[in-house]
Amino acid sequence: VQLQASGGGLVQTGGSLRLSCAASGRTFSSYIMGWFRQAPGKEREFVAAINWSGRSTKYADSVKGRFTISRDNAKNTVYLQMNSLKPEDTAVYYCAADSNWRSVDYYRAIDYWGKGTLVTVSS
Repeated sequence: VQLQASGGGLVQTGGSLRLSCAASGRTFSSYIMGWFRQAPGKEREFVAAINWSGRSTKYADSVKGRFTISRDNAKNTVYLQMNSLKPEDTAVYYCAADSNWRSVDYYRAIDYWGKGTLVTVSS
């Protein structure tokens, strides 16, 4: 599966952005989809994941209550709605596809990566 993320940009503290990740391939609905981010000089970190049906989600503690992951299997797209953004949310955001719910928050175990999209939150 090929992934293409979009929607990044510059936003002020407290603002919102919605990231999208379009996937190619007929098997999109069978994959767990996730978002990771990587700030300069830091390791890539898990942000959120959603199972194939959309009924189960998981989030990093740092984004709980502010970010929402969702998916539209008819459009082969996963979204990340980001609200109440903080400067520490500044990073390149990557979407990911994986087949294992237990390890979807571990970046070294991810099956497929998309190219990132930059989110910059100004203070």
